[in-house]
Amino acid sequence: MAHHAACDHDHHNHGVAGSALEAELAAAEARCAAADQRLTAPRRRVLELLLTAGQPVKAYDLIASFAIDGPPAKPPTVYRALDFLEKQGFAHRIESLNAYVACRREADGHAAAFLICDCCGATREIEPKASAEIIAAGAAAGYALTGVTIEAHGLCADCRG
Repeated sequence: MAHHAACDHDHHNHGVAGSALEAELAAAEARCAAADQRLTAPRRRVLELLLTAGQPVKAYDLIASFAIDGPPAKPPTVYRALDFLEKQGFAHRIESLNAYVACRREADGHAAAFLICDCCGATREIEPKASAEIIAAGAAAGYALTGVTIEAHGLCADCRG
């Protein structure tokens, strides 16, 4: 993700690497197997890219980074993988950024809230307490909500400092 021109401090990658990455991918494989789903090679590769990025990534950046050696993936391959990862709870789409981020929470169907730094792009997923109120308000209005995603923009501690 591109940083704002005025953002001149060091940016740290909050992604996963090494044995922690392998553990995340193994856990994803196990969750898929338990749900009678398959974490195919393209799905696994897209999840790996999201996990190592540690911040929101646009689909076309995933397409360009997909191949380790050789040409990039075809867009439908990556978009189908992203759709699967979202449905299985491994990724979230951040609408305001038109980007995707790995979800490392175990809970199925949890509400997602993101704190997004408008300077450096750092993104943090938190558990929103307001989601229960939103779901209750939806039910009171006759809606059966299937998901709640909250996006909050501002400056992270590093950019404020």
